[in-house]
Amino acid sequence: MTSTIVVLTEESLVDRDIENLRSLVGDTPVRFDVLVPADPGRNLLVDVLDNLSLLDFAQAFRDLTGGRPSKADEVKEAVTSLAESLEQLKAAGLEATGTVTGEDPVAAVVETAKRTSADQVVVITRPHAVEDTFRTDWANEAQHRLGVPVLHLYTGSGFIGES
Repeated sequence: MTSTIVVLTEESLVDRDIENLRSLVGDTPVRFDVLVPADPGRNLLVDVLDNLSLLDFAQAFRDLTGGRPSKADEVKEAVTSLAESLEQLKAAGLEATGTVTGEDPVAAVVETAKRTSADQVVVITRPHAVEDTFRTDWANEAQHRLGVPVLHLYTGSGFIGES
């Protein structure tokens, strides 16, 4: 029987993310259901603080000076990220489907996990200092709402978030 793992990511999966997912499942037949939010619900002040904590001063400045994408651009970026992620997973020989979510990514994860009887949820994000510190990140929120394990990985690395 094939189990399901729901993957919530804020950007395209990269090779290291695929390796992490492959090592997570081993030879077990798994279907991945990938979710990419079109509106991640990010807060400008929190984004600036996150970027400053990561010493990404250029991005913090861009955020402050109006460098944020329009809603249409966010949807377009999410569709592209989803297509790239599905292509990466399928190229690695993994079964995957996916959707672009709306305003509440965690609600989408909960609904998808329940609908698919998912065995696990994996949240793959960049580090977010404020949310991670105060445990308000997507992985912690999903863990509180679901009865399945939630793994929080940082994109492009093997680092595990605190969820």
